[in-house]
Amino acid sequence: MKKNTKASTVKKSAQRGGLAPDRIDAILKALDEAYPAARCALTHSSPWELLVATILSAQCTDARVNMVTPELFRRFPTPAPMAKATLPELEALIRTTGFFHNKAKSIQGAARKIVAEFGGQVPQTLAELTTIPGAARKTANVVLGVSFGKAEGVVVDTHVFRIARRLGLAKGDTPQKVEQELMRILPQSRWIDFSHQLIHHGRQICDARKPKCDRCNLEQLCHSKDKTWQS
Repeated sequence: MKKNTKASTVKKSAQRGGLAPDRIDAILKALDEAYPAARCALTHSSPWELLVATILSAQCTDARVNMVTPELFRRFPTPAPMAKATLPELEALIRTTGFFHNKAKSIQGAARKIVAEFGGQVPQTLAELTTIPGAARKTANVVLGVSFGKAEGVVVDTHVFRIARRLGLAKGDTPQKVEQELMRILPQSRWIDFSHQLIHHGRQICDARKPKCDRCNLEQLCHSKDKTWQS
């Protein structure tokens, strides 16, 4: 009798390796099974709040940002009042997120730009978003994907960068290069969810220093040299 088990299918895909379509499909299916409801971990109620929270999340945990933003957004709920805030006011509220001097300038600058050039509304294109202070490509992709459901790129944070390279989906040495590689091999309909899923996977399983390979449902598809367990 011919066997057609899930395990044998995964092993065959792993053996073919590289960027074979069936291997990529197996990785996407495994991520769907492990993280069917993966979402952005930054607490927000509007595109503006998400933009600010994402700017604050640089070199800072989402958990810490979520502790800071309730009072920040209570005081300055929209771009208009934040545009009028002083830097010392903003710095005092976001101090614990780190690099607060630069972040305060960024969110104040973002507010002023949005008020002056976009009628107080967060723009909905990558080209426009990346003109906003503090909103580089990664931040713009987060806002577009989460708030507007638009996939103009792939969010590549530290987790996505690390895991995409470990899985052999990308070889680039910068987030920008990895993003371009992922955009070439992934269906555009998966760009948004893929990033959220890899971020969750990085936090829960694929740790930078000691990945929990014995608990990873992608283990048979992974050929990383720093694996801690081999089935």
